[in-house]
Amino acid sequence: MVRGRDACWEHCVLVDATRQKVRCNYCNRDFSGGVYRMKFHLAQIKNKDIVPCTEVPDDVRDHIRKILSTPKNKTPKKPKANQVTNGEENSSSTSSGLHPNRGSSGQLGSTCPSLLFPCPLPIAQPAVDDAQKQKQDNADKKIAVFFFHNSIPFSTAKSMYYQEMVDAIAECGLGYKAPSYEKLRSTLLEKVNGEIRDCYRKYRDEWKETGCTILSDSWSNCRTQSIVVFSVACPKGTLYLKSVDISGHEEDSTYLFELLESIVLDVGVENVVQIITDSSASYADAGRLLMSKYSSLFWTPCASYCIDKMLEDISKTDWVGSVLEEAQTITNYIYSHVWTLNMMRKFTSGMELVRPRITRCVATYLSLRAIVIQEDNLKHMFSHSEWLSSTYSRHPDAQAIKSLLYQDRFWKSAHEAVSVSEPLINILRIVDGDMPAMGYIYEGIEKAKLAIKAYYGGIEEKYMQIWDIISRRWNMQLHSSLHAAAAFLNPSILYNPSFKIDVRVRNGFQDAMMRMAVTDKDKIEITKEHPMYINAQGALGTDFAIMGRTLNSPVPTGADGTGAPLKAYIPRNTTELSWKNSMFWFLCIAIFGYNPFSKIGMENLSL
Repeated sequence: MVRGRDACWEHCVLVDATRQKVRCNYCNRDFSGGVYRMKFHLAQIKNKDIVPCTEVPDDVRDHIRKILSTPKNKTPKKPKANQVTNGEENSSSTSSGLHPNRGSSGQLGSTCPSLLFPCPLPIAQPAVDDAQKQKQDNADKKIAVFFFHNSIPFSTAKSMYYQEMVDAIAECGLGYKAPSYEKLRSTLLEKVNGEIRDCYRKYRDEWKETGCTILSDSWSNCRTQSIVVFSVACPKGTLYLKSVDISGHEEDSTYLFELLESIVLDVGVENVVQIITDSSASYADAGRLLMSKYSSLFWTPCASYCIDKMLEDISKTDWVGSVLEEAQTITNYIYSHVWTLNMMRKFTSGMELVRPRITRCVATYLSLRAIVIQEDNLKHMFSHSEWLSSTYSRHPDAQAIKSLLYQDRFWKSAHEAVSVSEPLINILRIVDGDMPAMGYIYEGIEKAKLAIKAYYGGIEEKYMQIWDIISRRWNMQLHSSLHAAAAFLNPSILYNPSFKIDVRVRNGFQDAMMRMAVTDKDKIEITKEHPMYINAQGALGTDFAIMGRTLNSPVPTGADGTGAPLKAYIPRNTTELSWKNSMFWFLCIAIFGYNPFSKIGMENLSL
């Protein structure tokens, strides 16, 4: 009689049939003893020398545990009357696959031994939850096949519309037919385009109320075309505007100025607070020309781009460049062989040394950091008997890697490079996050420099080289009066006893105020409110407001869709300051109030 296929085989593969060696699909560990021992591994149950899987999904773990905890039903003895029919054993029909009745666990259930005689025992029905899970698994598989067959990026599953689509299909019930090619490209496209146009008009109204930021993103396609994508951000979200091919004009500051000016005029000069581009010399010149012509707006370089350039400049120093190159040699060797890669994952409990990142420079620092974290595990791997007995250990490249891993000089430089780069990478995490980060950049740079100074124990000849690199990029490219004003308008920074309002912060705020407050009435209003904010007078000095300085984001979003840090700390019925209509509130909205990651819009639609 053929046994049913065990459900555990969905989560492992047979590596060696003679030794009954199986491999886990999640952590790639190999186990002898067949699928039974693999169940304990997947269920994360310690049993003799079985190591629990650290990568198994929770639903798979719970399912395997349920299988292990369910007692096996003994197969009832078959009545003699049913054992032989017409001189042939009825088991032949079962073995030929005519009447299998398998449960979801893969074990052979009770079967009716003959077509002529009723089965004396009730047929075991699978549990409802198992049947539902099987349907869900099948649906997941169908979705996955659709992704794989059409080469759809996995990141598409993070779309806010992904689950909405699935829920809408489920509500239609059985028999729903997906829209055809023709319907997608005609009526549905027109319908969605119309909705986006309506949304676009609402966003334009929002720009007039709160101001907005123009974002530009430059990239090159496979045909070496230079494309600039423009979008507009406000407290309500970010909207795609247009894409422009600037091939051949990348270094032409006059052309870029005229391009940026056309975008500003399209959005409305009175609505634009700032324009963000990369920090190349041509864009910097174009930005300065724009600021000189339109005194109410700012040009600022992309913070991520500038901080990445700081890390790149640091990597060009001899000792940092050397240790990063050595780290890359280690990862290149390990990841170039499947066997060494699987062994590394075994010793690091599935942790990777190489992680995808937007820029190559940041990726090398993150790889070095991962190597430092796994120092002991990597040394253990290259000294383990399994490694020493392999053919890989005798290769010259492997011997060079092992020698490098046991050099104190390498680890000292690696720890130093990680300690120097980590403060800047932390700023990148804030800047690349979902919350607006303008109010933290100024303080973040200062804290990064202090952290590097503290690592070197305040010895100037050691930390000044790194400080000079950071300061050069900060002063020449990234720093602007808008960053200073953002720090000034961030209560968690301004009211922190360790924060000192230096000349650059005060001047930066005043410059931003003068640019954005166009009329004399606005300037007088800000001048009146300025000392009340500095001294935390009125509602700003209450216990509630003091607690909110550190607990709240500098950009909380109100029910009306606006985001104003100061407004969040003031009760609505307060009469000391009319923040809703004040210029302070407007400045906070303009500087903080946007989220460049909640994008709405479609590149292939013209608005």
